Amino acid sequence: MAHILIVEDEADLRDMLSESLEQAGYDTLTAGTIGEARRKLEHSSPDLLLLDWMLPDASGLQWLRQIRRVKKFLDLPVIMLTARGEVSDRVSGLDGGADDYLVKPFSLKELQARIRSQLRKHNGGGPQERIEIGGITLEIDTHRAMAGSGELRLGPTEFRLLKHFMAHPDRVFSRSQLLDGVWGHQVFIEERTVDVHIRRLRKALEPSGKAGLVQTVRGAGYRFSTRDN
Repeated sequence: MAHILIVEDEADLRDMLSESLEQAGYDTLTAGTIGEARRKLEHSSPDLLLLDWMLPDASGLQWLRQIRRVKKFLDLPVIMLTARGEVSDRVSGLDGGADDYLVKPFSLKELQARIRSQLRKHNGGGPQERIEIGGITLEIDTHRAMAGSGELRLGPTEFRLLKHFMAHPDRVFSRSQLLDGVWGHQVFIEERTVDVHIRRLRKALEPSGKAGLVQTVRGAGYRFSTRDN
């Protein structure tokens, strides 16, 4: 049975989510503030976090950025719940470390589908702990990326993007395939978002001379390859 921590300040919505998820077979904990959520995390290890963006004592997004710095929570699946539905808000949420983003009001069936998707993604298949290609090393469990003896400064999305590329070297991905593979097929953001993060990834790789490993394939998409473009 998966354990889900629900952090939502609207009591009626919080109770409805808890009841619905428990009827679906999940075990739930609830919190109405960031302070309460912190205390719950000290004494529990949830399998997934449902996190509201706007909370009375702090921003859910700011707190998410904080807990992503803690090794224990690097791979904790997080779905943000928010009334903020602009593309820029979705990008901010995903960049801040969220795995998925659901805009209020939402369907409980859709929420449960996204929860199942995230739990499968994080718990199935036993991901590699370390990937080494072209002088770049990814340590999956610690979310560290190294080039030679130096550490690469990557945001959460750039790390996931690089991990996806390095897990499939030489394979060409279209923008839509990268959106599905890195952001998730149920996250609806514009394809141009991929280009933004490709640029950020290349910029992060430039100091180590590895930017050329992320290659543009004209008319097709992008790939990670040690071969000449």
